[in-house]
Amino acid sequence: MALGRCRFFGACFIGTLFFHGFCACDRAPYYSFMLNATSAPTISYYDYIIVGGGTAGCPLAATLSQNASVLLLERGGSPYGNPNITNLSRFGAALSDPSPTSPSQRFISEDGVINARARVLGGGSCLNAGFYTRASLEYIRAAGWDGRLANESYHWVERRVAFEPQMGPWQSAVRDGLLEAGVLPNNGFTYDHIKGTKVGGTIFDREGNRHTAADLLEDANPGGLTVLLHATVYKILFATKGPKPVAHGVIYRDASGAKHRAYLKRGLKNEIIVSSGALGSPQLLMLSGVGPAQQLRAHNITVVLDQPMVGQLMSDNPMNAIFVPSPLPVEVSLIQVVGITQYGSYIEAASGENFGGSPQRDYGMFSPKIGQLSTVPPKQRTPEALAKAIELMNNLDQQAFQGGFILEKIMGPISTGHLELRTRHPEDNPSVTFNYFKEPQDLQRCVEGISTIEKVIDSRPFSKFKFDYMSVPQLLNMTANAPVNLLPKHYNSSQSLEDFCKDTVMTIWHYHGGCQVGSVVDHEYKVMGVDALRVIDGSTFNLSPGTNPQATVMMLGRYMGVNILRERLASEDLAN
Repeated sequence: MALGRCRFFGACFIGTLFFHGFCACDRAPYYSFMLNATSAPTISYYDYIIVGGGTAGCPLAATLSQNASVLLLERGGSPYGNPNITNLSRFGAALSDPSPTSPSQRFISEDGVINARARVLGGGSCLNAGFYTRASLEYIRAAGWDGRLANESYHWVERRVAFEPQMGPWQSAVRDGLLEAGVLPNNGFTYDHIKGTKVGGTIFDREGNRHTAADLLEDANPGGLTVLLHATVYKILFATKGPKPVAHGVIYRDASGAKHRAYLKRGLKNEIIVSSGALGSPQLLMLSGVGPAQQLRAHNITVVLDQPMVGQLMSDNPMNAIFVPSPLPVEVSLIQVVGITQYGSYIEAASGENFGGSPQRDYGMFSPKIGQLSTVPPKQRTPEALAKAIELMNNLDQQAFQGGFILEKIMGPISTGHLELRTRHPEDNPSVTFNYFKEPQDLQRCVEGISTIEKVIDSRPFSKFKFDYMSVPQLLNMTANAPVNLLPKHYNSSQSLEDFCKDTVMTIWHYHGGCQVGSVVDHEYKVMGVDALRVIDGSTFNLSPGTNPQATVMMLGRYMGVNILRERLASEDLAN
């Protein structure tokens, strides 16, 4: 069967390969190296084994495959052929799917905030709102990254997955409102993180098709890479006879439950690299015996290394939003504009009737269908409360969905929590606590952010998208007491903005930590105390990079792949 060139991607089959009724040539690349794990041998050997084919794992695997044999193990399936992932108009559908085969796995933090983790090749880039923006130069310097290589790595990612969005009237009004509110200067369109107001990038192209980290596998060497789907890793194997434990293999199971083992080939530079995300990476380390000894023993896990910082310093950037009903129709848009303030809050916005063009009544990235529920405080967001909110939303008049949400997310954050195992099964969610707004500075940044949103709503450029009879206090009250209707409600004037922040907090899915640099891994992302094991993903971040992290997570996969190959080639030159 011949290979052709796709309109959106690279090489693909021309012929009989179809996904859900349309030819793969229309949307998907053909990856000869991508297989279901049920077809994998019982035992196999590679130079590198990467656990997690997500936002970092895909660019990492593509890079390492140029000069080594690589196995990439992904517990989920392929994103290609799933319109709930690929189509802008279906945003939120994957996040609202609670089935065991969903690309999204819901979890609820001990704080009570409903959240999600990815279970699909491409990771969170298959589920998110698509905003693409780099980390600041200060962040890059603080991380100890080489600026030139980081810049080259961003460019490598951007040529495949990043685009300039088409701005409509509503997003333009938000941008101009931010400028009138004093979030200056106007930085135009840029991927760079610069204080002021800007239009950022998006991973949705002009036709509304999502491009994910999985697309970066187009740059892989097909002869050097094997990608196994529906391959759930149960533990990392260690040799413990030397001075340090040495990672040398993994045990994984396929969709049928059959057990497989993959081992590292002999070689000083061969490694296992965990890229399973901020929940999955610390969880897998613990399941493999690397973590707090007392907790591991409580689950009858043999302790390989007592490392008390695994699972610590977990953070999630809190998000708060205000819904603004519009007297005019507004365009369907996800995040396109961001106001990067001087005080550490980021202002973003999403709009559109049904927030994604779905025929169903929905609020998209703010919908109770995906667990976003600001109408009750976090601890009261029960399944019954969600079901009631969904029912009420479904009964609203169509006009109630005409408008948009303006949100603020704080930088950092400073507040941290922890992650603990619940069971020994890797598919089960661990217990995680983020401690939203535990630190006063985080709460103050939220208050400043909400105050800035108030100024945007009251600005002249935004005035045509707001009902004259609705004051900002009424909008705050309406947001906190949704489902939304267009009748003014009595505002509870005793509620402070601090209370509003705490009671209406939601996630924007930017959680990180658990395997942080300096605590669990060193600056080369090697797990301290063991050999031949690294963690490369958002679990290593001390703070969330930029306004939205996905660009930097993809960059990090490429960046570290280049560095690891350089080390490998240098050692081979010395050996010769």
